Amino acid sequence: MIISRAQVVVRYAETDMMGVVYHANYLPWFEVGRTTLLKEMGLSYRQLETDGYRLPVLEVSAKFSRPAVYDDTLTIVTTLREKPLLRIRLEYEVRRGEDLLATGFTVHAFIDREGRPVRPPPAAMALFGAAFAGG
Repeated sequence: MIISRAQVVVRYAETDMMGVVYHANYLPWFEVGRTTLLKEMGLSYRQLETDGYRLPVLEVSAKFSRPAVYDDTLTIVTTLREKPLLRIRLEYEVRRGEDLLATGFTVHAFIDREGRPVRPPPAAMALFGAAFAGG
């Protein structure tokens, strides 16, 4: 299992007329979590794209428990529980301190420039293999 943490500060533009974060704004935070986790593993999203790989979203889910508001500092906890093959599933927690505000997950496919499903690049597989070797 691989866990990463990233922080975001809620911008005023991310809130709705009720003064809370509009639900769709959690999806870009999931992306922050995903790209941070991959970068911390040594796998740059930019390099993946340069090498011809894409990771489109196949599925997304979010469950909201408590609201986030303007100027909150939030931690996005991203977890990769299984070594990816053709797909990668990431789970997210959005926290304000100890308070759990939202949970969710995304599922992505590895595809090439032509949109065909492919296995992750060899360098990524080596990083995933090393990360999951201990358990």
